[in-house]
Amino acid sequence: MAEVTAEGLMEEFQLTLVNDEESVTFRPITTSDISRPGMEMAGYFTYYPAKRIQLLGKTEMSFYEQLSTEDQQDRMKRLCTYDTPAIILSRGIDVPEALKEAANEVGVPVFSTQISTTRLSSKLTIFLESKLAPMTALHGVLIDIYGIGVLITGSSGVGKSETALDLVRRGHRLVADDSVEIRQEQDGVLVGKAPELIRHLLEIRGLGIINVMTLFGAGSVRNEKRIGLGIDLEAWDQKKQYDRLGLDEDYLQILDTDLPKLTVPVRPGRNLAVIIEVAAMNFRLKRMGINAAEQFSERLTSVIEESDHDND
Repeated sequence: MAEVTAEGLMEEFQLTLVNDEESVTFRPITTSDISRPGMEMAGYFTYYPAKRIQLLGKTEMSFYEQLSTEDQQDRMKRLCTYDTPAIILSRGIDVPEALKEAANEVGVPVFSTQISTTRLSSKLTIFLESKLAPMTALHGVLIDIYGIGVLITGSSGVGKSETALDLVRRGHRLVADDSVEIRQEQDGVLVGKAPELIRHLLEIRGLGIINVMTLFGAGSVRNEKRIGLGIDLEAWDQKKQYDRLGLDEDYLQILDTDLPKLTVPVRPGRNLAVIIEVAAMNFRLKRMGINAAEQFSERLTSVIEESDHDND
């Protein structure tokens, strides 16, 4: 999980720091939840979520202006705690002196922006959920095949990168080779990308490092992709029984998410790029409710039942 501070928000959203820069402490932001302290402005701080970013809009500040000077100072002092990562005022609202003074005492950064309150809240939440999402890294290749993010795994030397090169030549897009950084977003969504150092690069044994975007154009790469299917390449084992119908369901657990997985045996003569391409298309069909394996199983059952009925 990456560490996010108010300083990062200031750069990302071009926020203006309005209180004393020397007194500010840029504390880590630990949650993507945003608080609009309406109840707190009324004096109710029993369940005040101090560790959230506090967003003040027209509603909160119009109520604040109706308070007495003593109550205004009290609300701002209680709003600014040593746990509060930042306070942001939207729509270019003037920052009260009471807020500046209270924030300077405990080092809370106070920002101002012209962005509307609702839009800013949405943008902040999306940004923080992305940055604070649980992350891991896997050895493998991530390819966008017909809109499906396919994560190709397998032991070193099994042919992952060579297969990826063949897929790129067939018009699909490379996301990451060798190392895939994966973050888990809400509802078990897995999103993969390449580390900055090896973005758009592909390692082919015998050739070395090649730049896919330079060789095949900007349409051959993308920076990140939601992962929908995992394919594990393994050396062909004569003693192992492989699924021949496609009825078996297997999963690869990444963080807290179960990713659908297929195991594809590798041996000379098999066109892995075509097999993986068809696997992605078949996966799309399954999501649309068309399952060839189940249809075959139903036909087979029907034929057997008819045969038994004729024998009777």
